[in-house]
Amino acid sequence: MTEHKDIAKKLEHRLQELTGHVAEIDSELRSQLAADWEEQATQLEGQDALEGLEKSKLLEIKQIRAALQRIAKGEYGICARCGEPIDPKRLKALPTAPTCIACAST
Repeated sequence: MTEHKDIAKKLEHRLQELTGHVAEIDSELRSQLAADWEEQATQLEGQDALEGLEKSKLLEIKQIRAALQRIAKGEYGICARCGEPIDPKRLKALPTAPTCIACAST
């Protein structure tokens, strides 16, 4: 269980980082566009990239929250599909993994 507490701390730290990044992205996306049309075009391209980045970070936040819930419920490290233990090597590489390799590949 101590190992899971360490994992939870790391996940909570990453969650804080991501939440901060998303707030920065939101602030940038809400900034006013320049008056110049060429500058606006450049800003809009940048906003498209930021929206993609934000979407990726929001997905990771969702995965982290789900992993933290599994830890809290004592279900962390157990495959959500087949109920078998998830290989610790997989969890080390992907701490938010809800399924074992076999179930993830189907």
